[in-house]
Amino acid sequence: MTQLTKAEEEIMHVIWRLERCLVSDILPIVEEQRGEKVPQSTISSIVRILEGKGFVSHKAYGRTYEYFPIISKDDYTKSSLKKLVSDYFEGSMNNLVSFLVKEEKIDVDELSDLIEKMKDA
Repeated sequence: MTQLTKAEEEIMHVIWRLERCLVSDILPIVEEQRGEKVPQSTISSIVRILEGKGFVSHKAYGRTYEYFPIISKDDYTKSSLKKLVSDYFEGSMNNLVSFLVKEEKIDVDELSDLIEKMKDA
């Protein structure tokens, strides 16, 4: 699966959240997140790039396009996590977890809770 740029990923998160939307629905959310004005043409260009990459599609109502995701957030998350583990942790989830513990991003108690939840599932 193609990885997205930071700007593309930002817009994709909005589309995933809204499920079906117009560019005019995306614009105020992005402006609020960034705390600055964003040209509508910028958002429109990024949405067209996302469509070209196969992440979104649209339904036309005259000259108005309603966009919707065709790649789920879960699928993209899985793909991104696999790439992260492959590129930075030698393909090992153990290396990833060890890194998180060493960097104090997760403590041993949280890790134990997570293991218990996984056993129960």
